[in-house]
Order: sequence, then C-alpha cells, then structure tokens
Amino acid sequence: MKLRLCCVVLAAAACAVWAGAAQGAVRALPNPDRGRATPLVRAAQTSSISSGAMCRRAKLRLRRGSGGGGLFILDASRNQVLCRSSSRRRRPLASNMKLFTTSTALSMFGADERIATRVFAVGDLNGQGVLHGSLYLKGGGDPALASPVFSKRFMGGLGTNLYALTARIKAAGIERVTGRIFADDTIFDRLRGVADSGYATSPYIGPLSGLAFNSGFADSSAHSFASDPAKVAATKLARSLKAHGVAISTQVARRKVPESGGLLIARIRSPRMSRLVNATDVYSNNYFAEMLLKNVGAHFGGAGTTAAGAAVAERFARRHGSGVHAVDGSGLTRTNRAAPAEIGRLLQSMRGEPVGGDFVDALAVAGREGTVADRMRGTPAAGRCRTKTGTIYGVSNLSGYCFNRSGKVMIFSVLMTGVGSLDRAHRAQDAIAALVARY
Repeated sequence: MKLRLCCVVLAAAACAVWAGAAQGAVRALPNPDRGRATPLVRAAQTSSISSGAMCRRAKLRLRRGSGGGGLFILDASRNQVLCRSSSRRRRPLASNMKLFTTSTALSMFGADERIATRVFAVGDLNGQGVLHGSLYLKGGGDPALASPVFSKRFMGGLGTNLYALTARIKAAGIERVTGRIFADDTIFDRLRGVADSGYATSPYIGPLSGLAFNSGFADSSAHSFASDPAKVAATKLARSLKAHGVAISTQVARRKVPESGGLLIARIRSPRMSRLVNATDVYSNNYFAEMLLKNVGAHFGGAGTTAAGAAVAERFARRHGSGVHAVDGSGLTRTNRAAPAEIGRLLQSMRGEPVGGDFVDALAVAGREGTVADRMRGTPAAGRCRTKTGTIYGVSNLSGYCFNRSGKVMIFSVLMTGVGSLDRAHRAQDAIAALVARY
C-alpha cells in the first residue's frame, strides 16, 4: 500500500495526530525512556553514500556506542538487507517492545476502533426521574479516560472526558438515584503492574485497571497513584452528577454489572485506535502500552491479562515473519526480547497492512517530536526518519523508518546492551540513522 509520505516527510510535528499543542505543552510523566538532547549538527554531510560505506561506518558507530549491540539495515523498497551485525541475536527491547504492542493492537482492532465506557441503570426508573436502584459505570479498558485538566496537562489534549457522561445520564431522565454508583472494572484482571514491578504498581506505570482514570493517578496533578482507579472514576462521576443537580450518594463501590445487564443509558468512546497508538509510540507512554496489551488479550486472547495479550502479540509477530518474546506491553521488563532483524521484518511487513500508514505515522519524527524531539537535529535523519526509542538500565535502542531524498524507504534497528553512557549511545544511534537517511 502507499504510505502517507506527506506526514512522514513533511511538517511532521504538525501531522502528529495527538500532539496538537506545541511540544512543550505536554508535561512528561515518569519514564526511563524520556527524551534526551543530543548535539545539534550544524554542518552535517548530506551527500549520498554507498551501501558499503554506510555499513562500515554504521558498524563502527555501533561499537563506539555500547559494550555490545546488534544492527540491521534494510532497503525496504527492494526488500534487500544492506547491513547486519549480530542481527539475529535477541536482546532486551526496552520501549522497542511498543512496536510489537502497537502494531498488534492497530492491526487487530483497526485504526477506527474506539473503546467504550458505559453506564447502565439497574432498577426501576419511574416517570418522575427517580431511579429506584443503582448506576453501574462499566469500563472498557480505555487508557485515555481522564479529566479535561489532566488530558490537557499530560496528554496534549487527547482524552476521553469522563464528565461527558453527566449530561448524558441527565438526558436519560434521571434526576435522583436511590442507590449508588458501582464501578465495574472486570474486563481486565486486577494486577496493577507487570513483571518488572512484581505485578504491583510501578513508578513508571500507573495502576492498571479495566476502569481507569487519569492514567491511574489519584488526581489531575499526577502527584500520587490511586489505590483503586475504578473507584476513583466512579467517585468523580458521582460528584459531577451531584454538582449538576442529580441526587445521588457519593459513596461508591466495585461490583460487576448484573447478568440481566440493566438499561444502557450513557456511553462515551475513546479517541480512534490510531490516535491511542500514536500517543503510545511518540511519547513512549508505558501506561497506554500496557492498557492496549490487556485490551488485545481481552478481545483476542481470551482474558484481559498481560499474559494473554503478550501471547497474541507473539502470534502476530510470527504471522508477519518476525518474532518476539513478549512479557509486557511497554518493554519495562528486561525479558522482553527480539533481534534487530525481527524488528526490521516486523516494520517491513507492517508497510503492507491496511493500517500501515497509520503505524508509520505513529512513530516520532527525528528532530521534531516526542522522545527524539531534540535528537538528530541538523542531520539527514531530521524530518525524514520516524523512530522508536528504548531505554532501561544498560540498554538503549533505536529503530524505525527513513524516507530518503533519493526516494528509497529504509528500515533500521539498533539494539545496544552494555550501555555505560546514554549520551554516547544516543550519538552513535543518531549517526547510524543519519547514514541510513543518506543512502
């Protein structure tokens, strides 16, 4: 399929689906994969380079950047491998794991899928607007469910406004509720984290929940995590209803919607899946990645668990001529592993998917946005390479696509271990990307 090169090559920051506001408008949440600046190159070489020279110099940079590493460079236009070094050895992925998570979610759900959060009325609703019963707030695992303040502050305006349910509940004729609001988070299990944190809440991932709110934080300031995200969401909705004239208790509890289902009276839906994937990859959002993986498990793996989602991601990779050992969705767990060649083959295969353009557009443009906003500036890679970074202790990775002036579409993956200096690793990766962009 034809990729949307206008978004890939031109004015990339403006094309970023969710950033909307200027780069500085999005406050960073805790993340080991946060962007780091590398020196601006003022007199970069821009002339074309042969494949042999590119490979020799790339391998030299790889050795300079880390104690050990693997490299894979592919001319995607001709499906020709141009350079490899230890390319079949699996290494820790760090946030390059998100390439497997987001490609799976985007392909299996489709770019236009939206995740619903619903409200059911259980009981008798009389003609005077009184519900003799309770409301059930049922989560669908939407990672973007938030307050408008949180969405603006930490997600560039992307979000599903929980408070929009208030007007819809009132529009259903409800003025008083004799019971309370119950929070139903049962689409997912209640493990709050992943293997890296012993499945408890991680410093880098808010508590995971099938009914999430503000990325698992207790309030819109993001100072501390909630002990029970589902009850926070239900409490916020109850208080909003009360503030808008609905008589209801603000004491909430957790309970599954009864088998009878009740009456669906209100629903809100997340942004499109393509926008959620963009949010995940551009800013390396660990919380979004883990929520998407559990959604994959819930809908395609038989259970709303990290393990079920990881199994689906592994099968998806195999079907695309690639492979991965997946343990979580974000890459924080060190045992997420794949080889540079496996990443390269996944990226090549995704170009032929119906959602291939959306997947490419979800990666951060070098020198323009996300975790590479301050990297590769002044080099041939700036504005032409869409990339995914990856950082955990001793590991630094960079993979992605380059759309060269020559018309070639290039794919590369650099996975580094034994990293003592992130700055040195980043400079080496940036130089490799610039070489790829010159070919």
